[in-house]
Amino acid sequence: MRYDEFLARVRDLGEHENQREAEEVTTVVLAVLATRLPAEAVESLAAQLPDPLRRALGQVERSAPETFGVEEFQSRVATLADGRAYEGERDSRAVLSTVASAVSGGELNRLLSQLPPGYAVLFGKPELA
Repeated sequence: MRYDEFLARVRDLGEHENQREAEEVTTVVLAVLATRLPAEAVESLAAQLPDPLRRALGQVERSAPETFGVEEFQSRVATLADGRAYEGERDSRAVLSTVASAVSGGELNRLLSQLPPGYAVLFGKPELA
């Protein structure tokens, strides 16, 4: 998936006014996701995303992955995006379901296996792909 297609999908799913908003929220969601994953999982994910998104994932400083659930994930997204809780949920789903459609099924399974079961719904999947 090309970068402009990725952002157009996030814009539509997240009900954003323009591509700039979609780009900002995409960067926020991917940054929060990167803090939740081991470095090798982030690198594997980045390899399947358009170049600007690879750079966004690569800018996150990480040591050991943090452990937090879906509600905390959405709360962090809302806080970083200067939004409300429902926007954190909507934006998380918009970006992560777009990630799910942009990567291979095997990569999505590897990614989801690094996260607790509740995260699958953010990617638009009730369970492993």
